[in-house]
Amino acid sequence: MKRIIIPLLFIHLFFLSCQSQEKTITIKILQTSDVHGALFPYDFIENKTVNTSLEQVYTYVQQQRENEVVNGVLLLDNGDNLQGQPTVYYYNFIDTVNTHILARMMNFMDFDATSLGNHDIEAGHSVYDRVRKQYDFPMLCANIIETSAGKPYFTPYKVFELNGAKIAVLGLVTPHIPHWLPENLWSGMQFTDMLESARHWVKLINETEKPHILIGLFHAGYGSGELLEMDENASLLVAKQIPDFDAVFIGHDHQKRCEKIVNSINDSVWILNPASNARYIAELALTLTIKGNKLISKYGQGQLIDVSKLNIRSELSQFSDQFNAIKEFVSKPIGIFTKTISSRDAYFGPSAFVDLIHTIQLDIAKADISFAAPLSFDTGIKADTIYIRDMFKLYKYENMLYAMELTGQEVKDFLEFSYGLWLNQMKSPDDHLLLLYKKDSTSMRNGRFINPSYNFDSAAGIIYEVDVTKPLGSRVRILKMANGQEFQLNKKYRVAINSYRGNGGGDHLIKGAGIPKDELNSRIVYATDVDLRYYLMKWIEDQKIVNPVSLNEWKIIPENWVKPAAKRDYELLFGKR
Repeated sequence: MKRIIIPLLFIHLFFLSCQSQEKTITIKILQTSDVHGALFPYDFIENKTVNTSLEQVYTYVQQQRENEVVNGVLLLDNGDNLQGQPTVYYYNFIDTVNTHILARMMNFMDFDATSLGNHDIEAGHSVYDRVRKQYDFPMLCANIIETSAGKPYFTPYKVFELNGAKIAVLGLVTPHIPHWLPENLWSGMQFTDMLESARHWVKLINETEKPHILIGLFHAGYGSGELLEMDENASLLVAKQIPDFDAVFIGHDHQKRCEKIVNSINDSVWILNPASNARYIAELALTLTIKGNKLISKYGQGQLIDVSKLNIRSELSQFSDQFNAIKEFVSKPIGIFTKTISSRDAYFGPSAFVDLIHTIQLDIAKADISFAAPLSFDTGIKADTIYIRDMFKLYKYENMLYAMELTGQEVKDFLEFSYGLWLNQMKSPDDHLLLLYKKDSTSMRNGRFINPSYNFDSAAGIIYEVDVTKPLGSRVRILKMANGQEFQLNKKYRVAINSYRGNGGGDHLIKGAGIPKDELNSRIVYATDVDLRYYLMKWIEDQKIVNPVSLNEWKIIPENWVKPAAKRDYELLFGKR
């Protein structure tokens, strides 16, 4: 019996000794966000090679996995991958039989988890439900609730064990998705407030999982940090109010960020955002001292890695068949443009770029009036043969087209709101025409719009003026319908508008026209079954030769002030013509 007990005793003592020993390890948490289809080092829209993509990201990730001083690597993604480059559009809607290129590539790169972005939802149930089944890793999101079941539609969180370190990752998404997207894209879902959801799930994670490190993976912007119900960008707020997070990796707003903030119990929390299009990786290096199951100490250091300077490895060349299929798709000719068009012109008056969209929307929706904006801040299409790739310049997002019933007063108020986002109130001819960030020594955004250009809606189908000497709410004077008929404030009009705007995106209809959010759906009298880009493409194919011209149905006044101010602001934004 002694011969049995003594060896067992030594084994037990050895086990206890190992448990009591301290060890210090280094863990690296790497994050991508808002990749928007930048999977290959090639821009399929501009038809040229680029030096940022998941291929460069993979190079850095593999370097860290092979780094002998790193004891573990956790690779995370923060959503908005299913919209942007034709890479994902092709596998979203054209080739729906083969495994999605995004799933194939991210599986190969051995991602540990991804969160969900609003533009992933924009692709529709058939796309994101298919892709998440093809992932070898979970899609995290705790604040999207499956209505019928009363539980999260996606995996709320995941716990990873790396060399004795227990790391919990909680996923959240901006709850504003119903404010932007048609319900059929998110049917069966309910979106809950990020702060309230985080409070619930962090308590549960701490009680049941007892992790050493808690990480937030939030597809939401930095935000103001102020308490707002159903805040679109509540990442800072959650990091400040929920004191258990060691780091919060964020996205959505495409703004680089790497900083420590102080939370509600005066502890520090890292907030990291790698911006967009796979140019940067957010990295948090954690040095942990662990004794048994107890965390003795922790130290974190964050940084953003610019992958554009890396020499890429060749492992992703195995996806050449998919690359060639996408390139063949975007290289299909669809028509001829007789003139070059640019979104730059759209900020200073009627433009052939936006008016082409207006013309097609009016035709497809059989509408009296059209609203449209330049969805890309600075892009153009040259006079020549037009290819499918050019449609991604003309129309950046996968919006549907609606026809909505609005009164003349609502049309006017909509436009007052839009031009309030866009044009400065000029007090003299020396003022800016455009609403720009003030030029100062600290701003990183000198010579840039304060608001995004995709909210700068103009109208077609009516003749009107915008007086920039007038205050907000009294600038727009609608003279008549484009066909010469009288424009009436109390008359109902059929208005062509994209689904983002029609569902309340940008607040033009809600805050501008004063239509309650819950009334918007009842105003829709027509909706396309697929994205508007498809219909734009088919319209151009039918025309074969398109002569894009400005409709010249509106203007900014007084012209003697506007012309010199427009020239100055154009040069500030884009340089000399």
